Amino acid sequence: MNAAEVAGQYGLQKVGARPGLWTYLKQTWARRDFAYTLAKSRIQARNQANRLGIVWEIIKPTLNALMYGFIFGVLQGGKRPDDYAAYVVIGVFLFEFFSHAMSQGAKSITGNRSLVQSLSFPRMTLPFSTLIQQLLTLVPMLVVMVVYVLVLGGHPRWQWLLLIPLVAIFTLFNMGVTLVFARMTVHLADLTQLIPLVTRVLFYTSGVLFAVDKIFEAHPWVVDLYNFHPIYQVLEIARGILLKDHFYDPMHWLYLSIWAVALLVGGTIFFWQAEERYGREH
Repeated sequence: MNAAEVAGQYGLQKVGARPGLWTYLKQTWARRDFAYTLAKSRIQARNQANRLGIVWEIIKPTLNALMYGFIFGVLQGGKRPDDYAAYVVIGVFLFEFFSHAMSQGAKSITGNRSLVQSLSFPRMTLPFSTLIQQLLTLVPMLVVMVVYVLVLGGHPRWQWLLLIPLVAIFTLFNMGVTLVFARMTVHLADLTQLIPLVTRVLFYTSGVLFAVDKIFEAHPWVVDLYNFHPIYQVLEIARGILLKDHFYDPMHWLYLSIWAVALLVGGTIFFWQAEERYGREH
């Protein structure tokens, strides 16, 4: 019997060994306070570095909505959707949550290499913390988004409460995205250079700034494809909730939920399978 077999007989495991999936998830959840504290400290550090602090998180999507909304509004002409200003605000603010989860999640392991190499803990804690950070940033953005909708002529309805389950499902979806990109950038470091391009392409093609049914009116098959686009589904549901005369297919809730669960489960397994490799690849 060799040393490794003797160690295994007495319950000893090698450093960084990957536990079973269920055990791994329990270990990650047990460190939720650490993940939350880490996320909160990063937000505080970022706010201290900027004179306006968290206000920048509101100013940036507001300026994007004004700039891109004006340009695309002019280009679309008569094909602009109703309540166009509020339409764009909802699209830009919610897309920020997705794009930041992807870009920051991609750096959650590679950007904390010293932490990963020096301490023993489930590496999933880091992308989990990143998502918490983006969720904490989203909350004030949602408040401002709703205020903008009110200022632009919206009227409160009980349906607005549906934003809560929508954000919950969107968060699960973004957690899956975060896990996938967190692992991929460990193996392909150059991928971080492409992520801004990917998010920009998705920004322009996900219906953030235009009404898909009007732009592709002559190509109904394209509209049908968009009905299975998860980001588009989030935006359409949110607009249907907040804008009185905007209607969406209720089946979007089902499609989005399937996307969220599938991506979360798949992303979790995908990330967990490489647990022993994090901190060892350069």
